[in-house]
Amino acid sequence: MSILGLKKKQPKTFKVKVITMDAEMEFSCEVKWKGKDLFDLVCRTVGLRETWFFGLRYTVKDTYAWLKTEKRVLDQEVPKDSPITFHFLAKFFPEKVEEELVQEITQHLFFLQVKKQILDEEIFCSPEASVLLASYAVQAKYGDYEPNFHKPGFLAQDELLPKRVLMQYQMTADMWEEKITAWYAEHRGIARDEAEMDYLKIAQDLDMYGVSYFAITQNKRDTDLLLGVDAQGLHIYSPNSKLNPNKSFPWSGIRNISYSEKEFTIKPLDKKKDVFKFYSSQLRVNKLILQLCIGNHDLFMRRRKVDSIEVQQMKSQAKEEKARKKVERQILAREKQMREEAERAKEEMERRLFQLQDEARLANEALLRSEETADLLAEKAQIAEEEAKLLAHKAAEAEQERQRIEATALKTKEEKRLMEQKMREAEQLAVKLVEQSERRSKEADHLKQDLTEAKDAERRAKQKLLEITKTSFPLIAAYSTPPPPPEGGDLALGSGSMRIDFKDSDMKRLSMEIERERLEYVEKSKHLQDQLKELKSEIESLKLEEQQQQAGVYSLRNEARGYPPEPPYMPHSNRNSAYMAQMAFFEEV
Repeated sequence: MSILGLKKKQPKTFKVKVITMDAEMEFSCEVKWKGKDLFDLVCRTVGLRETWFFGLRYTVKDTYAWLKTEKRVLDQEVPKDSPITFHFLAKFFPEKVEEELVQEITQHLFFLQVKKQILDEEIFCSPEASVLLASYAVQAKYGDYEPNFHKPGFLAQDELLPKRVLMQYQMTADMWEEKITAWYAEHRGIARDEAEMDYLKIAQDLDMYGVSYFAITQNKRDTDLLLGVDAQGLHIYSPNSKLNPNKSFPWSGIRNISYSEKEFTIKPLDKKKDVFKFYSSQLRVNKLILQLCIGNHDLFMRRRKVDSIEVQQMKSQAKEEKARKKVERQILAREKQMREEAERAKEEMERRLFQLQDEARLANEALLRSEETADLLAEKAQIAEEEAKLLAHKAAEAEQERQRIEATALKTKEEKRLMEQKMREAEQLAVKLVEQSERRSKEADHLKQDLTEAKDAERRAKQKLLEITKTSFPLIAAYSTPPPPPEGGDLALGSGSMRIDFKDSDMKRLSMEIERERLEYVEKSKHLQDQLKELKSEIESLKLEEQQQQAGVYSLRNEARGYPPEPPYMPHSNRNSAYMAQMAFFEEV
């Protein structure tokens, strides 16, 4: 019975889908729930305490509306879909984000919403400010810039700049990323909540920040205008310019705002100023404008009052939380620094270990090579020692032979000196003999000439004597027999009866002198030939002995140096050649 009773008491529900800036949630709501019940459920789920900035927005035909907290959800003009979709968004914006946004979740939701409005070009932003804001967005998402981790192209999938800015300049995605990264590298050490707050502090100075725009007319037939509602007050814009308002009504100068159907009336606090009226075409839009005006005016008045106990507690807790997080970040930064140092030390130790391992491997290889080299050197040393002993023995023998050769050379030098002396004497003698031979040859030529002249004189004398004999003496008859003619010039004439003796003393004397000189010359020539032959044989024997000595010296030197023996160079003596020529001449003579 109790179970059946519980089943009957279960309330009717409907499905709700709530989309925040970074999540989607679905709830099952009771039919009797008011807007406040659903809103509080979402805030509790998100963990939001600064609820006065936010609201649940839904789409109605061609415009949007905010869910009212005092009315039931299903009694409002919400979509009939299932689940019903709501967007959890900031409805009102603070004047100074740093002073009014206390919770980190509040800052994060505002950051995401403002960032989306800038990228969707709902808030105008210059290219320079867009790049700076993008760098803070990257810092909030990725943390500190690490060149080794954040390689070129790491922002390729992120939407960071409005399309208008991208189309305004002829720059590639890599060039934009390079510009954003240059600013991003400057934000090192900034935490995520700090980066988001810095983003909001820059964004709140933009002209279209926190402004809700509505199309209005100043009268039923007049020019179209734009009404802007924000935390500062109401602003009237030209349709083509949302940046600079034509007229502004600050909240502090507005006494009352009212509307009747489509007509809005703004009554200034200064009664001397004219009342401003404008018209809106849709009643739903008028209600939305009035709702935004009331909410922004309430917050404007609330900021100028002392904070409530709840807000003071939140600020105190937020301050403590920030201090705690700051300490944690410092501790985390120190730990991160220590970890980085440890990693660097580890990398250095690993690098050093690899280096030492390489050095050890090279040292082992060098040790093996050195051992092999040492063995080889030991063998070479042993061989060299044996060769040294052999060379020492050969050197000793060569020294003995050198001493013997030096003694022999001294002896040979002395003999050579004597031989050269004999050669000089022989040369002098040969020169004298040549001169004497030439002189004798000249004398012989003179003697031959004298002999020829003497013979001619003898012939003429005989001819003359014969002529005289023929004329002086008669010839004797043949009965007388002539005696043999005397030796040495006796002359017999006639047919045998008469003999005439003729004696030429000069011719006889001349012939005797010539014969005597010829015999002396032949004897001297024979003696000189004997001396020359003896000297020639001595020279040949000395040459042969000198060649043998030189060959012995060269062979000993080559053996001492380890070279093969070579035949010694035998220089040609010009003096010996001249001497041999002279010898040949004398032999011919």
